[in-house]
This record gives sequence, C-alpha cells and structure tokens, in this order.
Amino acid sequence: MKITAAMVKELRTATGAGVLDAKKALESSDGDFEKASDILREKGAARAAKRSGREVTEGVIETYAHPGNRVGVMLELNCETDFVARNEQFLQLAHDLALHIAAMSPQYVRIEDVPAEELDREMSVLRAQALAEGKPEKIADKIVAGRIRKFYEEFCLLEQPYVRDDKVTIGQLITNAISTTGENIRIRRFVRYELGEAL
Repeated sequence: MKITAAMVKELRTATGAGVLDAKKALESSDGDFEKASDILREKGAARAAKRSGREVTEGVIETYAHPGNRVGVMLELNCETDFVARNEQFLQLAHDLALHIAAMSPQYVRIEDVPAEELDREMSVLRAQALAEGKPEKIADKIVAGRIRKFYEEFCLLEQPYVRDDKVTIGQLITNAISTTGENIRIRRFVRYELGEAL
C-alpha cells in the first residue's frame, strides 16, 4: 500500500510522533492506522523507559482553581531542560494534570508513595471483607489482590484513568509526553485543597 503524506500527517496528529517515525510505522503496518498507532505507542514506551533514569531539574509549578474557587491544586511537574518547560505541550500537560487532580482527588503520586502501614491496614480490611463474604482463604487472597489494584487506581495519581479519556492512565499520559518531547518528565508532588475540608 502506498503511504501518502496525508496518512502520515493524520498519524502524527493522533500520536504526536515525528514524520519519519510515523512513516516507518505506517510502512511496517501496511497502512493500517491502528497497528501503526500501536507500534508508535510501544516505541514511545520503550523510549520513555530509557529516559526514566535521567535527572529532571527543570519544569513548572502549575496552579489550578476550579470554577467557583472551592477546589485548588498546586502541582510540580519536572522535565530535563527549560526549553521543554516553556513548550506549549508541556504547559498544557501540567494544566491537564492539575485539572485531573482537582477532579479525581488522588492521595499519592505513585504506588511506592503509599505508606506501608496504610497498605497493610487496607489489605487486612479487604481480606476480612472477602472472608465475611464466605470466600475460601485461597480465593480471598486473589480477591484482595484485585481490590488492592482498585485501591491504587483510586488513590495513586499515576494509576488513575485520565479524567478526559478513561482508556488512558495518567502514567500512560506521562509516557506519551516523554515520547513526544524526547525528555524525561516526572510528577514530583502535588497538593489539593478543598474549601471546608477537615484537617
């Protein structure tokens, strides 16, 4: 199948990939748009993994106040260079992340940030629930593992489905941004305020 410039442009718009990467992906998938997108996503994830060890000392502090000023978020999003930190896509990512945090109220950035004692307490409660439902011990452990996954998806930012597209997690959104910018990007920290919330 002949790969046209319009096909390359459409794939680039959808994925944020470079011209050559988009063309190669279309060629290797015989013009199949979905397969080409998957190839680029896999390639982007591999690149992101290579970049994950790089130091990130630049970035932005993004603030967001929800309409009505009842919820506010302050987020630190880091990257490798001030060039990317000033890039419109990076700034939009920071804004989108702050909006997501306002809407979804995560407690932690990543799974590793959950305190061990909180995780132990949650697991014991989930285990007791499974046993109270009459599940056998072996099955209860599998149920707890599945419910802990749900716990992470609810409380850990990188595991949450993105509020604007629930087919993509925040972690995948960051990976996509890494493959687009060519730099390591990391959510360092955030704080979410809600008017009248108990301290």
